[in-house]
Parts: sequence; C-alpha cells; structure tokens
Amino acid sequence: MKRLIIFLFALSFSLLAGAQELALSTNVADYADMGTLNLGGEYGFARRWSAVAGFKYNPFSFADGDYGTKRSRQQLYSAGLRFWGWHIFSGWWLSGKLQYQEYSQSGLKSRRSEEGDRFGGGLAGGYSYMLAPHLNLDLGLGFWAGYGKYVVYECPDCGRMIDSGKKFFLLPNDLSISLSYVF
Repeated sequence: MKRLIIFLFALSFSLLAGAQELALSTNVADYADMGTLNLGGEYGFARRWSAVAGFKYNPFSFADGDYGTKRSRQQLYSAGLRFWGWHIFSGWWLSGKLQYQEYSQSGLKSRRSEEGDRFGGGLAGGYSYMLAPHLNLDLGLGFWAGYGKYVVYECPDCGRMIDSGKKFFLLPNDLSISLSYVF
C-alpha cells in the first residue's frame, strides 16, 4: 500500500511538473448573444494536450413591443480535452467536450417561448494567436449534438403550453473569438 501511494504521488508530480500552464478566457462573441456571461479555464497537462472547462450564464430579459419579452436565458457547463497541433496555447487545435445546458428562449423569432434541458457532446476546431507573452486571441468554430427535453409556451408570460417532448439535436456551438490570459 505504501509503495502504491508513493508511486501515485511520484506519477502525479511528474505529470504536473512537466507542464504547468493554466489559461483563463472569455468569449467576446458570447456577449453579443444578449449579454451572455462566460468564463473558461484550461490546464495544459502535456505538450499537445490540455483539459478545458467552462460555463455560460445569461439571466437577462429585455422588453420588446413586437414579440413581448426577449430573452435567451441559459446556464451551460462543459468539460473536455483539446489537442494542439504544435504546442499548448499556440497554433491550431481540435477539441471534444461533454456539455449540459438549461435554457429559456422567447421573443427571438416569434411570441412563443421555449425552455428545456440539453445533454450532449461537441467537437470544435480553431487557431490560437499569441498577441503577447501572456495574452492570446483564440478563433474557433464547433457544433454539438445530443438529447434534450423541451416545453413550448404560447407566450413568455401566459403559461399556456402548446408542445412538449424529447428529441435529438444537432446545433452550432462555439463561435468563439476569445481572449485568453496564460499564466
């Protein structure tokens, strides 16, 4: 048992000592989606691999005369891995992740309101430009697919349900123009 603990400690120390890079980022493009707040974290654990995690949050509603209340509320959590073609935090990358989203949308295309939960996985790709020693600009594009439950209401405030169900989906995701600070 003692040898196992020493081996696991030595293995973790060697993995952490090999690449101690951490980055925090925010996607500027998400703020255009009705002020969606977001934050991502990334940890480089090998020369070409990093672990990524992030969240998005939008609690905002806006009054609109045409369709009533406009909102694109959501809370989204994701975690995954990113493969870098050359070195972490520099150049081309591909990523895969698992994701959960709780959402409520209304007034974007009609008076109808839809809310629900989605579970799934996503793939994305992009490029990271090094602007300064600790500042990167990441450009990326991706999609995600999975399974979701939803409820559709006639209007955001009336509460008259007109549809509900469960379905598979394939949606665009991760149009990213992100600023990253690399520690």
